[in-house]
Amino acid sequence: MTPYEGLPGGIGISRLRVYDWLAADGLRGGTPHLHLTCSEGYAVTGGRGAVQTLTATGFQETPLSPGALVWFTPGTVHRLVNDGELTVNVLMQNCGLPEAGDAVLTLPPPLLAAPETYRAAVALPADGSEAELAAAARRRRDLAVEGFTALREATEAGDPEPLAAFHRAAVALVRPLAARWRKRWKAGAAAAAEATGAQLDLLDRGDAGYLTAATVRAEQPAARGRFGMCGRLDVYDVS
Repeated sequence: MTPYEGLPGGIGISRLRVYDWLAADGLRGGTPHLHLTCSEGYAVTGGRGAVQTLTATGFQETPLSPGALVWFTPGTVHRLVNDGELTVNVLMQNCGLPEAGDAVLTLPPPLLAAPETYRAAVALPADGSEAELAAAARRRRDLAVEGFTALREATEAGDPEPLAAFHRAAVALVRPLAARWRKRWKAGAAAAAEATGAQLDLLDRGDAGYLTAATVRAEQPAARGRFGMCGRLDVYDVS
């Protein structure tokens, strides 16, 4: 039996300090986006705020304060709002894939029309200074808030087509990456489930030998303060 040594269930985790930049609608916070294949959860550790979500069933705002646990499934457009020092531990499916490609920002439709156009709009400068990185992250946040506002207004007015069109554009943008993501899933969540199945088989036979392969791992963040979609990230390499 091949042991599985990743985090439980093949998840990823990061520590997020949500942006406090003011947006055009008077709210402070992160960049609205959705994930295509991953659920994501927020375990709030400090501050206060909310997560705004938009699905085909409508708009919702969920308050966030220390101790709150909120999660959502693929296709949920979500935006973190920071009402004061909001800090979150982010739990992500598939070894952290949500921060490694499985996300599409709610940019205005012309910027979603082609992969190269989208990439240019969301990219951060590779060798930029702290100020340059912050400016680029804030620009893409503001574009995504603009697109999110239009999607929310259309949905609340009873017009489902703009959100459906965004879903189609998101799928078209990430479809070429599906094979690569499948490999990550097989090495993570699928491998974790298979390992549990193998352990249950051994238990059924009364075989305790696999317990001698137990391991312990401890990690510090592989990067601190990285500019993410919703805030500054401390990220862990737990693959």
